[in-house]
Amino acid sequence: MADRRIPAVLSIAGSDSGGGAGIQADLKAFAHCGVHGMTAITALTAQSTVGVTGVLPVPGDFIVDQVRAVAEDIGVDAVKIGMLGTADIVHAVREALGLLEPGTPVVIDPVMVAESGAVLLDDAARAALVDELLPVASVITPNVPEARVLVGEGAQASADEDDADALARALVALGPDAVVVTGGHRERPTDVFFDGDTLEHIEGERHEDGAAHGSGCTHSSALAAHLALGYTPLDAARKAKAIASEAVRNGLRDIGEGAGPVDVLGLTAARRPAEPPPALWHNRPR
Repeated sequence: MADRRIPAVLSIAGSDSGGGAGIQADLKAFAHCGVHGMTAITALTAQSTVGVTGVLPVPGDFIVDQVRAVAEDIGVDAVKIGMLGTADIVHAVREALGLLEPGTPVVIDPVMVAESGAVLLDDAARAALVDELLPVASVITPNVPEARVLVGEGAQASADEDDADALARALVALGPDAVVVTGGHRERPTDVFFDGDTLEHIEGERHEDGAAHGSGCTHSSALAAHLALGYTPLDAARKAKAIASEAVRNGLRDIGEGAGPVDVLGLTAARRPAEPPPALWHNRPR
């Protein structure tokens, strides 16, 4: 395989038909970070800014086929894992990771519940995630509620569930090389990074007037992209925090009737409101 100047990063995740989260958010984040994005879709969702109305899981063997196709042709410099849904999909993803070069960075965003409240990871899948995927992860990026659930699934269930530092330490004990407990659900939006040695607080700002749909996907994808670019996990976590925060601040609040998507591509900044919009071609007089 020829050396590439642009790293290639694979998202193993679900599709959001509304374009705000899932692989759609991942690909936008990869583009922002300057890496080539690839996908292995785990599930299709019928989803809007208002909610999830349907989920169609992808058969496990086809998930493996998707990963094999890109690994054999293009190669994979880092992986981001998002929505998994079922234990069968977790098993398939674990098998698929065996197709990658040893040492390929793996970032897991343990997506459990959509912003609308829809459950995206069932009970059996949570247990399988802890047993099969956390031990091979380079970094996991749960928010506080997700961290509490994962700690409860594992052997280290004694952590103070209100203490993000303790949650990060308990999660590292479950096998990943490093943990970022993201701060979106805390009073102060501070991320907690822990890799078994270094515990670091990554400060951020809360943007109450922003739009946050897809922020977790954007954060984990940016982190995976920066690992592929050669950053250390801590430096990648810092970059991801800044990118996701800016994407929330610039969020597209006028898209849809519900929680608007983040804007990692700077679409808001690219607008020039002083200029009248061009006439739509299908509205022009014949």
